Amino acid sequence: MSEQWKDWYWTVWEDNRRLTDRVAQAFVAAGAVDEKPVLGMRSFRQLLLEIWSMEQVYARGFATEDWRWEFLPESYDTCPIEEAMAFGAGIREETRRLWPTISIESLTRPRPTPFPGHPEGGGIEWMTYALENEIHHRGQGYVYLRILGKEPPAFYLRTGSKERDL
Repeated sequence: MSEQWKDWYWTVWEDNRRLTDRVAQAFVAAGAVDEKPVLGMRSFRQLLLEIWSMEQVYARGFATEDWRWEFLPESYDTCPIEEAMAFGAGIREETRRLWPTISIESLTRPRPTPFPGHPEGGGIEWMTYALENEIHHRGQGYVYLRILGKEPPAFYLRTGSKERDL
């Protein structure tokens, strides 16, 4: 395991976050971030809050060994979506600050899971879980947008802000 993996993972994670942010912006533009178009499923806002919570805990945990799970304030469930999006962007900025301080040893060391329902293993397994969770929820967002009659953003636009068709 080397810094190359860490650099590669960061690029993949950033690309995926840009996609998730585009889906979130499509919900904001449609005024549907709190809609639950499928009975029994959560709104896209709630999915975003879960994605951000996991990111916050994992980035802080791997950087500092502080593994407290802090539930986000309930106000983010109902505040103006722009405020919630700014909160999520703040978490991402904190992750960008912490990521360079996370050692390869921290990501590869086996350890017990600090949270029920999360995979056993080490950092790589947990980071993979967090990324797959984000991808899964973003996929729900694509389906929700289609059900709402909205065109979701292209899923293949992965890097930077350059919008291009493949």
